[in-house]
Amino acid sequence: MSKTFTLGEAQTLLPVVEALLRRAQTTGSRAGELEMEMQALSQSIFLSGGMHVDVTMAARRRAERDKCVQEAKDTLAEIDAIGVQVKDLGQGLLDFPCVIDGKTVLLCWKLGEKEIGYWHSPEDGFEGRKPLDARFGKTERERLN
Repeated sequence: MSKTFTLGEAQTLLPVVEALLRRAQTTGSRAGELEMEMQALSQSIFLSGGMHVDVTMAARRRAERDKCVQEAKDTLAEIDAIGVQVKDLGQGLLDFPCVIDGKTVLLCWKLGEKEIGYWHSPEDGFEGRKPLDARFGKTERERLN
C-alpha cells in the first residue's frame, strides 16, 4: 500500500513539497526554453541551407538543457518518494493520499492556495474536488468510534 497522510501531516509537509514543486517547475520551464532555442537554431540552419554555428555555445546550451531536465526529473522523484502525487506540474496540482472511513481519498492542493482545503476520490479527480469536512479533522481513533 502506498503512503497515506493525515490532514495534519499533509499540512506540515506542504511547505517542503511546495518548494520542491516550484523548483521542478522552474527547471522544467528553463529546459523548455532551451529546447525551443535549440529547435529555432536547427530550423535556421535548415532554412538557410547551412550556416556558421558556434558549436561550443550550442554544446553548452544542450548541456544546460540536459541538466535542467535531469534536475526536474530528480525533484519530481523526490516528491514521489515522500508519497505525494504530482497531478499537473504546470498548474501545480498535488494530491496527498489519505484514508477516511476505510477508503483512500486524495487531499488536494493547488499552487497558490494557503493550505489544503479540498479532497476528492481517485476516480473524480480535480474536477470533483470537495471542501474538507469534519471527518478530516478527527484522529484515526475518533473516526473508528
